[in-house]
Amino acid sequence: MTSLAALLVLGVATATLAACAPNDPAPTFQPGSSAEPEALSTGDQGDAPADRDGLGGPGASASPKPADKVLAAGNPNGKATVPAEARAVDTSKPTRTIGTGTPASCTSAAVVKAVAAGGVITFNCGPAPVTIKMTATAKVRNANGPKVVLDGGGRVTLSGQGQRRILYMNTCDSAQGWTTSHCQNQDHPQLTVQNLTFADGNSTGDKAEDGGGGAIFVRGGQFKVVNSRFVRNRCDRSGPDLGGAAIRVLSQYDNKPVYVVGSTFGGAAGQGGSCSNGGALSSIGVSWVVLNSVLSHNEAIGSGANPAKSGTPGGGSGGAIYCDGNEFTVRIAGTIIENNKANEGGGAVFFVSNNRTGTMKIENSTLRRNPSGKFETRGFPGIFFLGARNPTVTGSKLS
Repeated sequence: MTSLAALLVLGVATATLAACAPNDPAPTFQPGSSAEPEALSTGDQGDAPADRDGLGGPGASASPKPADKVLAAGNPNGKATVPAEARAVDTSKPTRTIGTGTPASCTSAAVVKAVAAGGVITFNCGPAPVTIKMTATAKVRNANGPKVVLDGGGRVTLSGQGQRRILYMNTCDSAQGWTTSHCQNQDHPQLTVQNLTFADGNSTGDKAEDGGGGAIFVRGGQFKVVNSRFVRNRCDRSGPDLGGAAIRVLSQYDNKPVYVVGSTFGGAAGQGGSCSNGGALSSIGVSWVVLNSVLSHNEAIGSGANPAKSGTPGGGSGGAIYCDGNEFTVRIAGTIIENNKANEGGGAVFFVSNNRTGTMKIENSTLRRNPSGKFETRGFPGIFFLGARNPTVTGSKLS
């Protein structure tokens, strides 16, 4: 899907290439050290189903409640208020539990089976952190909702082993079951991932829905991420509009936003995501609210922008975040976006609203050291923006 508005990018690039410093510095916000932060406290929301099928064995009980601050994710100094709908889901009464208390019992097959079955899913893999090597992509079955919650308790890493995407949901994929006649705009499944690490996902070569989403791909329903980490994820190295080394989202119910809360994408040198566009997040026609998070050391490695220049494969925009479409919004609050880079435009954020209705707000955040290889918007270092008006920046530092 090639953005019509992106036709303007090549013309705008020349005018904006030299404009790397803001005219007037925004009020400074100091969120603290960029070292790996401690985990955030996450709230409990929602009613979990009381029945469980015990994937870890008949009648298997829920895994023990994990100790606080097992998983270090997000910006501990972020003070953005988290609305009720964006908080962690209560998993004290899970529908099903993966594992029977040992690492060996927590397998890829068990994850795939549990995600397909749906409901509120927890893990019981023993007291120590565990990495589950995924040998197949876990896919949400659209009829097995409305809630699908995957909670790692702060101790579980799902690894794509550099070979495959880790998690997939698509309400318009007939192979996962159509549940309504308006698959692009239905309120379910409602997918939540929380207290998990997604590592080494790779969707390279998977061009369904135009590709992208190295760790997670979502189309339709509703989606949120809470207190999770994404490291070393990948998607295709070239292409004008595909993206999202960690997450790719297409269409959400009633244009409700995707919430990303207290989470880290990259976080240190060598840990970031890499894709043609959107080294962390990518979407078309989707709104985002990114709260108290860290996005660092991600990169958009394509070349030729969108549409692709003659003789190039296209891509290279949105070092951390790539957003395209018509009417959508992006809000970044209490968040650090640093040390990301883009070969073309928007070392931190690339935002193109085709019909110029889209808006972006940056609140109490720090965006720094996000080089744009060829173009960005004057006065907004690290950002390329085409929308209703310039981004609103309050209590933040862009440099």
